[in-house]
Amino acid sequence: MATTQIDTVSTGADKAKLAAVVALVVASLAGYYLLGKQGALAQWAVLLLGLAAAVGVFLTSEWGRQFVGFARDAVKEVKKVVWPTRKETLQMTGYVFAFVVLMALFLWLTDKTLEWVLYDLILGWRK
Repeated sequence: MATTQIDTVSTGADKAKLAAVVALVVASLAGYYLLGKQGALAQWAVLLLGLAAAVGVFLTSEWGRQFVGFARDAVKEVKKVVWPTRKETLQMTGYVFAFVVLMALFLWLTDKTLEWVLYDLILGWRK
């Protein structure tokens, strides 16, 4: 199924909403730190309420609607994935571990061979 991409022009209202989102996040963080003497409950309440308000404003903007559409499409695609069975997963993990061990042995043997050729045969440092 082919979807068409529709480019929309960002309106002044959307820009104002995004500015409000930034202002709400900054105000939430400032409120969290300024209410240090009021206790942790007040700090976290201000922070969470401010961030929730920022998310709410963001979701009403055009970018927020596009994000929600993208998230819905992503969930649809994840539902289409055919996940491997437990047996297949264990087999593939075993293959990976076996390959890693073989590659480690190969690299170790290569390293030791080059060390022997360079230091013992060519340079004669280890006699």
